[in-house]
Amino acid sequence: MSGSAARSPDPPELVTFDVWRISRAAVPRALLRVATGRRQLRRLPGVRFAKLLGTGPGTSFGAGGADVRRWAALVAWDRAQDADRADQQPALRGWNAMATERLRLRLRPLSSRGSWSGSEPFGSPAGAAGARRQPWQGPVVAVTRARVRPGRWREFAAAVPAVTTDLWSGGPRPLLAVAVGEAPVLLQGTVSIWASAEELVEFAHRRSAHRSVISATRDRAWYGEELFARFALDDVEGTFDGQPVRRP
Repeated sequence: MSGSAARSPDPPELVTFDVWRISRAAVPRALLRVATGRRQLRRLPGVRFAKLLGTGPGTSFGAGGADVRRWAALVAWDRAQDADRADQQPALRGWNAMATERLRLRLRPLSSRGSWSGSEPFGSPAGAAGARRQPWQGPVVAVTRARVRPGRWREFAAAVPAVTTDLWSGGPRPLLAVAVGEAPVLLQGTVSIWASAEELVEFAHRRSAHRSVISATRDRAWYGEELFARFALDDVEGTFDGQPVRRP
């Protein structure tokens, strides 16, 4: 399967999140690659779901927070071996050649709720097979994505600063957080690494700023579509802003 595939009850064997930093001179080439490379990425062997994404610093959403020198790809693979071979394919080889820095997270789905572009790309990892596994004790990665209703964008954007301030100033903090999006507005998401599932739950459900946003999304119907997925962080390759991602 490729692209926005129909839901599979089985989770993908591997999910990768790649982040490339490029030089200022390479920005025009990157913009062209984003415009033309989505289908190429989705057609790689073994790809169940793939998205090329713009990024921001994890402290804002919208065009004003976009970082045109950093781009990302989130890919769900039915077979891990296909991900290992994909660097030799043009869809990824071009990004790797352009990059001055690359980070790759290798992820295993733990739970997933909601949909992305009408599909459920990470299957049902918390189903019967998942329930038989021992609980994951290591670092976790949270992926959120929402399609904000046009009439609710201003409300949504106004709520972001309080959440991001709380994210970085109080209680457990993520080891890394990146804002991602398929467009400068309306199609928004985050990818964040946490030392443990407990620290992620502490932020998501017990801190007031984020709890208020959760309530507003329901009461004010901000989203036309949303997804929240949690992954085991199996491996980290490369660096982000010149530093390796710290692991607990």
